[in-house]
Amino acid sequence: MEAPAEAPLVAGRSRLSRAAWVAIGCVAVGLGTLGIVVPGLPTTGFFVMAAWAFSKSSPRLERWVLERPGVGPLVRDYRDGLGMPRKAKVVAIAMLVASCTASAVFAVEHWGVRGAITAAGLVGIAWILWRVPTRETVLAERAAS
Repeated sequence: MEAPAEAPLVAGRSRLSRAAWVAIGCVAVGLGTLGIVVPGLPTTGFFVMAAWAFSKSSPRLERWVLERPGVGPLVRDYRDGLGMPRKAKVVAIAMLVASCTASAVFAVEHWGVRGAITAAGLVGIAWILWRVPTRETVLAERAAS
């Protein structure tokens, strides 16, 4: 795999700046890893964030994220503008509905908090539906061009 396009920018960054970007990337990797087992926590989104942070600090760590068997292809697809596969969108929305419903119904009794959980879930669903491209649609549009 060739060096990331932003590698020259990394060399010009201060040691403190690079350390901060590495720390942000590591936190994102940790949250993404936690998202594998915690419903409602977005695994791929955190790995996309990690790759972005590492692109500003460490080409080696960026490559590490991009080469992960489970999430690497998804991060590369996101960077290429391919978005999410339709099946992944359905699963993500189903997980959001399930986790927000369970949280709002069983975890809290205050109606304001329930409303906030519901609102956050609706924002997440809207984001996935209208802001994240569907991979199959993007590929069909590219093939037609």
